[in-house]
Amino acid sequence: MGLIKLTIKGISYSQTQSGAYALVLSEVDGTRTLPIIIGAFEAQSIAIALEKEIKPPRPLTHDLFKTFADRFFINVKQVIIHKLVDGVFFSSLLCERDGEEEVIDTRTSDAIALAVRFQAPIFTYENILDKAGIYLKIDEDLSDLDEDDEDDEEFELALENDDNVFKEMSLTELQDQLNDAVTNEDYELAAKIRDEIGKRS
Repeated sequence: MGLIKLTIKGISYSQTQSGAYALVLSEVDGTRTLPIIIGAFEAQSIAIALEKEIKPPRPLTHDLFKTFADRFFINVKQVIIHKLVDGVFFSSLLCERDGEEEVIDTRTSDAIALAVRFQAPIFTYENILDKAGIYLKIDEDLSDLDEDDEDDEEFELALENDDNVFKEMSLTELQDQLNDAVTNEDYELAAKIRDEIGKRS
C-alpha cells in the first residue's frame, strides 16, 4: 500500500471539542484534507515551529527533544500516520542514527510537532484518507477566509482576532507588544499581534 504525502494546511479552533484545535493536513497531489483534533499545547507547539519569527524564551518540550536528538546524532526521517481506530490517529516516527533505522510509536500531534522541527515529510495511507479525509474545492484558498466573520474559521495558523485594540497601535507599538507577549509566553496573544502586523505589511 503506497504512502500519500501530506502537508500542514493550518490550525483552527475545533468546533466539536471545547479547548481543542483542529490540525488540518492536506495531500500534496490531491484535494483531500485530513483534520485531526489536538490539544492546545500541541497546537501552540506546532504554530510556534511554523512561525520562524516567534522564538520562545525557553525551549518547549518538542524543542528539547530536537536538541537532544541533534546532540546524539538522531534524525527523524519521516512521520507516518498509519492507523485510525474510533477516531484516534496512530503515528510513527522513522528515526535514523549511524545508518540504522528505528520506528517509534507516538501520538500524531507530537509527531507533527517534531516533523516541523526536523523538516521531515508527513505521510499517511490511502485507506485512512478514504475514511477520514475531506474533499476541498480545488480553487478554495483557506488563507483568504474572511477574518471578520465570526462564523468563519482561521486556518492559516492559530487564532481569530476578534478585538480591535491593536488596530489603534503603530507598527512600533505592535512590535513591542509582540516581544512582550513572547517573553511572557502568551503565544495566543502573540499570534493575534503577528496577524495584525501581517495585515499592514
